[in-house]
Amino acid sequence: MQNRDNNPYDDIFANISKIVEEIIRNMPEHQHARVIGYTIISRGSGEPPAIYQVGSNGDGSDDSIPVEVVESDDTIFITAELPPDHRHAPYADIQAEKVRICVDDSESEIPLPHPIDVFHSHYRVHRGVMDITLRKVIRQ
Repeated sequence: MQNRDNNPYDDIFANISKIVEEIIRNMPEHQHARVIGYTIISRGSGEPPAIYQVGSNGDGSDDSIPVEVVESDDTIFITAELPPDHRHAPYADIQAEKVRICVDDSESEIPLPHPIDVFHSHYRVHRGVMDITLRKVIRQ
């Protein structure tokens, strides 16, 4: 499932990105700083989201795609830094138990700690960053 077009929050996120870029530009050693992506989580149970995986897939390979995974009560957020020199459009293969991020011949598989609702999950690629939002299956 592709990202949603005409998201009303795109302007807000663009402005936040500009603010973060300006802050980083004014920091010492800013040439080494990188912002891969960000996640803004509104509402919630009052508990902070849990980060359960940061970095690449952990398999030690150099061709894996760096990812950060953040989990809240009902959602899993994945942010991936995409290589700048891809030939084809990157995409996310969202499945109930895992997500595959595919860029040309490279593929990174991220196992999920909870089953997700594939129909209500989506991804977006923007400026070299893939943001994936996965709705958890909530069993009552």
